[in-house]
Amino acid sequence: MRSLPLFHRIAGQPVIVLGEGAMAEPKRRLVERAGGRVVADMQEGIDEGARLAFVAHDDEKMCEGDAIRLRCAGLLVNVVDRPDLCDFTTPSLLERDPVLIAVGTSGASAGLAKQLRLRLEKLLPSDLGDLAEKLSAMRAAIKARFPDMGERRRALDEALGAGGQLDPLAEGGAERVEDWLSSAGDQQANAVHRFTLASDDPEDLTIRQARLLGSADAVIADPAIPEALLDRARADAERLTLPYDGPMPGGLVVFLERA
Repeated sequence: MRSLPLFHRIAGQPVIVLGEGAMAEPKRRLVERAGGRVVADMQEGIDEGARLAFVAHDDEKMCEGDAIRLRCAGLLVNVVDRPDLCDFTTPSLLERDPVLIAVGTSGASAGLAKQLRLRLEKLLPSDLGDLAEKLSAMRAAIKARFPDMGERRRALDEALGAGGQLDPLAEGGAERVEDWLSSAGDQQANAVHRFTLASDDPEDLTIRQARLLGSADAVIADPAIPEALLDRARADAERLTLPYDGPMPGGLVVFLERA
């Protein structure tokens, strides 16, 4: 990845926005939308402990100078329409509060990010946020039903997967959470799946392989398998290398071997 995607909480915090006009105003609105407090004076913002700054002057030299001064003061800086001067970029946002989907291109093309976001807008139901809120409200009940973290994760993966009871692309998911929890079956404590891959292209994974790889608690892989394919696994999944003769990890384990 060219950038590390993060969601930064700025509610009630000062954020410096320098500049006027068409480039600066959208950044002010973005900061205010996230609950931040816009500060238009650089030194005032630094003195108040701002951690983020947007620079949107028409003059390129002024942008470069302010970016240097802000960065020297310890702030992360975004210079509008100058990705080469940015510590961070702002994505195109799709909001179904509290669900927030950010589409970014590391500054390559804001237009591409926007069009991808517009396509996704059509896929996601308007009440997706209600499902997220319901799952949050029932976290304790879900944890009590599935006290083991791996089992809980597998149960949620099954319910939230394509065609599952809580499929997030289907309307009315929030209304089905309690029925799902009351009828959810026990999850298999341990399972092992072995895949022999004929291709190094992640796009050649079958639907089943991609689903299991994305859900696995541990991945034991041939060292020749490329990182791009292993990136399809969960970021927190345990990674081990073939040949492997240690104790079998618990939960869902996927072996990946070359043909």
